[in-house]
Amino acid sequence: MTTPVVETEQFYIVPLTQRQLKKYTLTDYSLEADLGVKPIPREVPPALKEALEVMLLPTIDGLFKIQVFFTLWTIIHKEENVIVGDLCFKGEPNEAGEIEVGYGIYDDFQNRGYMTEALRGLVYWAFEQPRVTCVVAETEKDNIASQRTLQKLNFEQYLEKEGMLWWQLKPSGAAGSTRSFLKKRSFNRARY
Repeated sequence: MTTPVVETEQFYIVPLTQRQLKKYTLTDYSLEADLGVKPIPREVPPALKEALEVMLLPTIDGLFKIQVFFTLWTIIHKEENVIVGDLCFKGEPNEAGEIEVGYGIYDDFQNRGYMTEALRGLVYWAFEQPRVTCVVAETEKDNIASQRTLQKLNFEQYLEKEGMLWWQLKPSGAAGSTRSFLKKRSFNRARY
């Protein structure tokens, strides 16, 4: 079985299977072994673990194909061969074609521009999918680093509500060139 993998200059961004999502929550390096990457300590924030166990895993339970809009996409640094962070979509596009993205970079890899590159790759991939007309994201009002990531990619803030800022990006506003930045590939599941 082949899996869509987004490749950027520094990263492979790999959607996790149901089996891999279960391993993700364990933090026992079984996910790293499955992906063939070097194990490094990582923590799963309680809110993410709960979202995986309560919402994501039951949604994809029993499905035979990867549900790219209902899984984590793991960011693998090509040169270091380690997981540096994760991205996800928060469900399929709505009737207006909007899809929400979430993301996080592990502490040891912050402030290196990694999330900007990875999010750019996933956003371009999303715009190539049917029905996707807009990518949205939310950030806490005091999360300046996350806001800067979105601003670098030309997301525009459109709403502030209950301490959260909401951002949107439409294909015409996407930063950079898809052709020069993103290499589309499918990789054999045996590797990822």
